[in-house]
Amino acid sequence: MAATLTDRVREVIRGSGMTQRDFADRLGMEPTKLSKSLNGARRFTHEEIAGIAEAGGATVDWLLRGTNRSAPPLVATSGLKGDDGRRGEILEAAWRLIARNGYHVVRVADIAKACGTSTAAVHYWFPTKEDLLNAALRYSVEQAFARQSSRLREVDDAHERLLLLIELQLPKPGQLLEEWSVWLQFWAEAALRPDVRPFHNDFYARWRDTVTRIVRRGQRQGVFRNVDTDAVALRFTALTDGLTIQLLTGTGITIDTVRTALRDFVTCELLVDDA
Repeated sequence: MAATLTDRVREVIRGSGMTQRDFADRLGMEPTKLSKSLNGARRFTHEEIAGIAEAGGATVDWLLRGTNRSAPPLVATSGLKGDDGRRGEILEAAWRLIARNGYHVVRVADIAKACGTSTAAVHYWFPTKEDLLNAALRYSVEQAFARQSSRLREVDDAHERLLLLIELQLPKPGQLLEEWSVWLQFWAEAALRPDVRPFHNDFYARWRDTVTRIVRRGQRQGVFRNVDTDAVALRFTALTDGLTIQLLTGTGITIDTVRTALRDFVTCELLVDDA
């Protein structure tokens, strides 16, 4: 019998070494709600699933579908062996080529060349070009979320955590700029292709959930005001994405402009007067 979402959540809780009650406390979730969800009496919310993934070092993709349990901040293909290493190399090469050259420009032959392998070897893992490019898009976003979650967990203070999130979202040259390039192309594909929207919407909900959890954390710590967390997360993510699109499309604004606008938003909309 195939494992279910609740089976995988139970596995995460066992692996954490915590009791079910302690794990619920870590999530900021009522223990009775966690029990009911595990027993099938209620459904996990997307925010809860994202929190479980973050707390347990797993991915939302694995919790929901049983694939891609963990995604390291950066793929170290030299540390992988055999088939896993080869598949990782292909995906790593594919998403970077998409970021630099464009989703519809990249050919399977280009990816094979970057990996030092043949197109037949690439097709062994990904039967069609669309399979490969779609997997590469999802892989890139998973890598970004995994690295981001790892860094955010290092900071306890919610205000400082949100400021760090801003820094982690700025499209600085290198890895972050390439990831933003992939994001923009993912948006375009989702606008035109209904088949990729479920993946896109899952990732986008996780982006908003990240902000929501930080704001609620700040409210518990007394550094953020008692605001509508979902509404604030919606405005914050919209501001981040809109400003970054303007920056990447050459409207004249700079990274400093984006950073200042986002930090001002935090100060004006969230920070209590004496924080």
